[in-house]
Amino acid sequence: MTITALVIGEALVDIVAQADGTSIEHPGGSPANVAVALARLGTTVGLATAYGDDRLGALLDQHFEDAGVTMVGDPHGLARTSSAVATIDATGAASYVFDLEWALRPPEPADPPLLVHTGSLGAVLEPGAGTVVATVARLADTATISYDINARPAATGVSADLVARVDALVAVCDVVKASDEDLEVLYPDAGVEEAVQRILALGAGAVVVTWGGNGASCFTAGGRIDSAAERVEVADTIGAGDSFCAALLDGLRRRDLLGAGRRAELRGLSLDGWGEVIARANRAAAITVSRPGANPPTADELEAAIAG
Repeated sequence: MTITALVIGEALVDIVAQADGTSIEHPGGSPANVAVALARLGTTVGLATAYGDDRLGALLDQHFEDAGVTMVGDPHGLARTSSAVATIDATGAASYVFDLEWALRPPEPADPPLLVHTGSLGAVLEPGAGTVVATVARLADTATISYDINARPAATGVSADLVARVDALVAVCDVVKASDEDLEVLYPDAGVEEAVQRILALGAGAVVVTWGGNGASCFTAGGRIDSAAERVEVADTIGAGDSFCAALLDGLRRRDLLGAGRRAELRGLSLDGWGEVIARANRAAAITVSRPGANPPTADELEAAIAG
């Protein structure tokens, strides 16, 4: 099957602790969430990931099948499926304790995709990160490259080596997405805008920064544009950034800006154009935070919300 987007990275199960002492299991992992969200929005997606052939792995299998995500290679390559115990605070924000195992066989899509996306733990945690970086390098001549930093210091720590890995990835990216918290963690001696300028100087075409409840901004060589967040009642924030990222990338697809042959046009997209793309992504994130777990909207749900 020909895919438009290849997403590479971890898939795991979020175990969400409840106030009554019970827990609820939600399929998760940042790249996996992006793949599912892209598929729900109408992008044809292949996911290269790895997890166990166990009970939690079966939960992931069903999740991806239901979403219409094509698996690129056999995902059952690990001894166990990774998990993250998520605790939700009074604002709906989630914090995580990870139980991780990560390695990856080199993915071989049947045809070159127009988009290669990676992010979070899978892009920086060895031994799988080496395969991710090699795959990005191999496909960059034909595909748009996007990267969601989505820093997880509780799992990776913050070291000079980690920052160097992030810097090397952003340097080959057309689109980098990060939260303000990601940038503050990785570049504590710089303000957010200074960190953005560092990433642009390394070679990224555009940097999209999310500000939690305060919306998002896009920075390019042409300047900055902001988009306000949608106001909704928050169930939890699990998967909100991933839904935002997927809708961002789907918005570029809808504008026919994916693929290395469209790199110049993507990098030349006007600030007004970026403003429209990130406004749509904000709406997708708002739908996700309004319901529990990483449960992104379908294309119909998103278009109805925009129309309404």
